[in-house]
Amino acid sequence: MSFLHPDRLALLLAVVALAGAYAAVQRRNRAAAARYALPARHAALRPARRGPARHAGPLLAMVALAALVVAVAQPTRAEAVAREQGVVVLAVDVSASMSATDIAPTRLDAAKAGATGFVEGLPEGLHVGLVAFDGTARLAVAPTTDRAAVVAAIGDLAEGPGTAAGEGIATSLAAVQAALSPTLLASGEDLPASIVLLSDGATTVGRSAESAAAEAAKVGVPVTTISFGTPDGIVTFDGETVRVPADPETMRAVAEATGARSFEAASADELGDVYADISTAVGTTTERREVTRSFVGLAVVALLGAGALGLATTGRVL
Repeated sequence: MSFLHPDRLALLLAVVALAGAYAAVQRRNRAAAARYALPARHAALRPARRGPARHAGPLLAMVALAALVVAVAQPTRAEAVAREQGVVVLAVDVSASMSATDIAPTRLDAAKAGATGFVEGLPEGLHVGLVAFDGTARLAVAPTTDRAAVVAAIGDLAEGPGTAAGEGIATSLAAVQAALSPTLLASGEDLPASIVLLSDGATTVGRSAESAAAEAAKVGVPVTTISFGTPDGIVTFDGETVRVPADPETMRAVAEATGARSFEAASADELGDVYADISTAVGTTTERREVTRSFVGLAVVALLGAGALGLATTGRVL
């Protein structure tokens, strides 16, 4: 929690002083009773509200004063809110290794289902784009708010030879930059944009994924990565069985270079969970919200409680 006017919290010293004065009065009353009354008469001099409960009313009143001081300082807290604008580009590996069946029915089919759910779950104000990459990278859908167009393009994804993850990042970055205003790009502010990269293997053609990630980092676009697949994935090329394990090391390096998170998914269910986490991250932003009313409400409740206790025990408000 932070405060718009933290200097006003100095008023809490007055509440502390009041609490000290109350404690001093209680000690003085006990000393006076011991000094001027016979021990047998002490019980008759004590208030009807015996025990710690007799202090509840004054303590609640002081809690109310403390809450009012905090309210005067205008407290704020960080809250996650849905983004009203921004750009997300989903880059999907469609290399031949995505035909592996270690994730049923195939890696690509599972990836398409997960990507569809991800796109449909994003806030309406976000522009979403789609990039597919195998031996080359291509912009399937430029960032748009038309979710149906992106979902349809995801359904049309098909495998091709080669894995150009670096080109996929570069093409995604170009799409992000084209979607944002030149003024915003030149402002030096954090860009409301991100790239989500899903790949199942090492880059085999084109620029390296790490070099493309460095370019994204320069302009402040995070690349969240998903390493998809298991160590046991195999595909058949020209009658030859080839192992196609996932490459989580490269995906971690890409994410770390851009200040983003890296995930691993070895099943369709895990991929769904990963996309849900990413959706929360890219679909929300953190804003400071003032919570002054909460402390005013606490003060009112405490004052009402103090008054009720006073009326119930002494016939007075306090």
